[in-house]
Amino acid sequence: MALNLEAVGQKIGPVKKDYSWKDVILYALGVGAGFDEIEYVYEKDLKVIPSFGIAAIFEFLSHIAAKADVNYAGILHGEQELFYHSPIPTEGTMVTEGKITDIYDMGEKKGAVVVGESVTCDANGRRLFTSVIRLFCRLDGGFGGKPAPGSKVEIPERAPDFEDEAQPSADQPLLYRLSGDVFQLHVDPEFAKMSGFDMPIMHGLCTHGYACRSLIKNLIPGEPERVHRLSCRFSRPLYPGDPIKTQIWKVEDGKAVWRTINSKTGDMVIANGIFEYGDIPKDEIRFDDKVAIVTGAGGGLGRIYAKDLAARGAKVVVNDLGGSRDGSSGGSATPAQQVVDEITAAGGTAIANYDNVATPEGGESIVKAAVDAFGTVDILINNAGILRDKSFIKMEPENWQAVVDVHLNGAYHVTRPAFAIMREKGYGRIIMTTSAAGLYGNFGQTNYSAAKMGLVGLMNTLKLEGKKYNIKVNTIAPLAASRLTEDIMPPELFEKSKPEFVSPLVLFLCSDRCEVSGNIYNAGVGVFNRAAVVTGPGTVIGDDAKWPAIDDVAAGFDKISSLKNGKEYEELNACVGDIINAFSAPPQAGAAGASDASGKFTEAAAVFKAMPGAFNPDAAKGVNVVFQYNISGDKGGDWVCEIADGACRISEGTHDKPTCTLGMSDTDFLAMINGELPAMQAYTSGKLKIGGDIMKSQLIEKLFKL
Repeated sequence: MALNLEAVGQKIGPVKKDYSWKDVILYALGVGAGFDEIEYVYEKDLKVIPSFGIAAIFEFLSHIAAKADVNYAGILHGEQELFYHSPIPTEGTMVTEGKITDIYDMGEKKGAVVVGESVTCDANGRRLFTSVIRLFCRLDGGFGGKPAPGSKVEIPERAPDFEDEAQPSADQPLLYRLSGDVFQLHVDPEFAKMSGFDMPIMHGLCTHGYACRSLIKNLIPGEPERVHRLSCRFSRPLYPGDPIKTQIWKVEDGKAVWRTINSKTGDMVIANGIFEYGDIPKDEIRFDDKVAIVTGAGGGLGRIYAKDLAARGAKVVVNDLGGSRDGSSGGSATPAQQVVDEITAAGGTAIANYDNVATPEGGESIVKAAVDAFGTVDILINNAGILRDKSFIKMEPENWQAVVDVHLNGAYHVTRPAFAIMREKGYGRIIMTTSAAGLYGNFGQTNYSAAKMGLVGLMNTLKLEGKKYNIKVNTIAPLAASRLTEDIMPPELFEKSKPEFVSPLVLFLCSDRCEVSGNIYNAGVGVFNRAAVVTGPGTVIGDDAKWPAIDDVAAGFDKISSLKNGKEYEELNACVGDIINAFSAPPQAGAAGASDASGKFTEAAAVFKAMPGAFNPDAAKGVNVVFQYNISGDKGGDWVCEIADGACRISEGTHDKPTCTLGMSDTDFLAMINGELPAMQAYTSGKLKIGGDIMKSQLIEKLFKL
């Protein structure tokens, strides 16, 4: 089975992990802590061993292997880097998101390297640590890819400054695996032999935890919260019960290099160790070296955006024509320059620009000003706007056009040249400014509402065109006091609606930590929420033999109009696909309750009766295998799936000599089939138990498309 090279760059997560102080202590015991380090094993004044983080996100790591389609018989944890941004709390929720960044080819019979990067935050979005993992896949090389770059940590030519002996028990993996890594290589003698080892081996991350304890004890005793970085390469396997020795060299203030050896054989089991420590700097969102353009920044929201960006290190182009609220008067340099003066007086960097967003030439000039002054563009906030409110019958063409020219066309004029620069550099953050008037309607603002909703459509397509270039495009619907709203809002609400309440969300959407794209957010007076276009499930009226009639529509109008179980669509084709698929009846199991109204399977029998129709004979060439499914529970049963001669045969019961046996509860099995539980997650969490030739189980996703 070939590696999935298309997985590079694809988002993984978010994956959530809830944990308590008991999980923290269980991990500490799994990596050898005891009474001599009571701060790690007693809930009173409990501290977290920093390496706990990688064990706690093991489920996320399993997604990397699954997405890359690695051969699990040859997978080893090759290298691990951890960069800490905040101390890990003793309980809470970890939220991890990341992607595969590279897949390297070491050559035929030499293996491949899959690199995954992720960021883990707490439930409030505070960054805890960044992980960079390199999986060594011994059986997946020779696909013609680029070789992995070399790296080596230089060890001083002198005796270690510290040496720490440890004696993991012969049963250590049995305890450590309870922290999440239940891979069979560390517990199943038969599987270990099939993978080329004499017996189950120690988890590399278990030895990693021993080393982390040793580094803290010798360099920052009792202060695990001061660890900055922990990185290493797992160079050789270690059998349970073998003694280990961690050797440490302090190379400068706050930095050491280290390695761990097998004291029994002298083999180096962990190499290339780097340990950095000290007071962890405050983790805050910064825009150092970023260049931002803010249109309409002479006052109100734009002014606050510009000042806040500059205060966090951005170089800012403050654009404002300086015209009147309705755009009818000539421009003025005063508003933009006053904001620039405020920024520079506070120690920031900014320039003023007075071009008109309502013309193509103005948009080009604004972007050119950024490039001429600062060399590039990273951030664009389309904020410029005017108002010309009138009821629809009184809305003259010139008033319609003037508002559309500034809001909708203005965003186009500035975004187009900025987008070209962002695409070339592979990075960008763009903000559109819509309004509740556009999302929901407001009397007397047809021109404004139409332009503001048009910006949502512009975002929806730009998010797709910018996706592969790491350009995130989002839209804000602000409720804020400004010259555009001072005579529209009630005085008491106007006073509470300071632009400062909106700016934090906008700045986050402008940051490199923002991974969402294509979202709409309402923001004002400290209240934030997301708005979305939701499509109801609807109903099918008519069929191949009969066109729908008006009376049929009337009869089914409640179902047509219902938004219950509605969904969002990422792009046009997904919506069209659902419309086309609405004419395909869900697979029937021949029994009541086989599927629910959404077409999801509700019993195992329905799944197995649908499998022949989901069988892919092209993927079965040369395959001869028997899968035995043992699904426990009232909605389960025993089923046999035989693949031979390019055909599939399903039968109820048991087979006397199955190639591979798969066991699950009915609840977990249905969740997996319905796409709610990833197969790899089910396996690594112990919900899916596989016996026999485990490698053959990887064929299932290729053979069937349910």
